[in-house]
Amino acid sequence: MSNNPAQKSEWTDLQNHKESMEKISMRDLFSRDSNRFSKFSLQVHGLLFDYSKNRVNEETIEKLVRLAKSCSVEEWRNKMFSGEKINTTEDRAVLHTALRASKESSII
Repeated sequence: MSNNPAQKSEWTDLQNHKESMEKISMRDLFSRDSNRFSKFSLQVHGLLFDYSKNRVNEETIEKLVRLAKSCSVEEWRNKMFSGEKINTTEDRAVLHTALRASKESSII
């Protein structure tokens, strides 16, 4: 099985779904679901993430999650946070977490 997400059946399924969603207007999405804003928005630490004004629905989220699972995103995330060498081209840890760490933190 390929590691390339674009070669997975879940990608094709998501692409087909995208094409069907392009035919639906935002006005229709809001008129069909009075809870759309609460379903597709999130507030964290004073920041509002509002996905309700994008062409997504529950099916979109399910398909995105399936693609993420098929690509082992959780496993790769855990490897990144534990400092494993996942940068195969340079044979080292990616250390993306160091960019977000406080100045007092020690990233080894």
